[in-house]
Amino acid sequence: MADDPAREIEVEVEVEVLPPGATSGARSSSRPNPAGKGPVRGVKVEPPPEANTFQDPFIALVSRLMDTAFVIPGTNIRFGLDPLIGLWPGIGDGAAALTSMMLLLKSIRYGLPKIVLARMALNIVLNGTLGALPIFGDAFSFWFKSNVRNYELLRQHAGKSGQSTRHDWLFVVGLIGGTVIILALTVIGYAAMVATIIKLLMSH
Repeated sequence: MADDPAREIEVEVEVEVLPPGATSGARSSSRPNPAGKGPVRGVKVEPPPEANTFQDPFIALVSRLMDTAFVIPGTNIRFGLDPLIGLWPGIGDGAAALTSMMLLLKSIRYGLPKIVLARMALNIVLNGTLGALPIFGDAFSFWFKSNVRNYELLRQHAGKSGQSTRHDWLFVVGLIGGTVIILALTVIGYAAMVATIIKLLMSH
């Protein structure tokens, strides 16, 4: 109504003055301005979480070459040298696995937790053992992309275990040694199977 006295509603918010580089707390409050100069509106802005900026150019490059260097025209499907090398019976899968283990060795210096190293080694074992299977193995390597998976694990967990100790190195050496043995047995078994098939075909 035109004759009613105007009503003034004041919203008073406390403004927290912080030194340069400091961040505000999670809780805000409202109370009168101590200076007595009327309401002051303050806005608290939370800083965005820091993105993971870790990079290792060499490991990133080799991982892309092995798993995502090429793209099928007209699609978003990417693949690398890993499934192509795997087409070379017996030797190809071993060479691809050795490349992956070399990347794992280079990743050790970044202080990864043991469980992450175990996951990375397991990815290599899966890719090497299943990849040795005819036809299915190449399709599995095409989809699985163990090197890219391991690089993502490296980016997520680099530096989270502190300095590597002698015990860590012994653990990694034993883990990689077991991986090498499993891969070697797989390649030998696959080569023996191929040799047996060829021998049977030549005997007829």
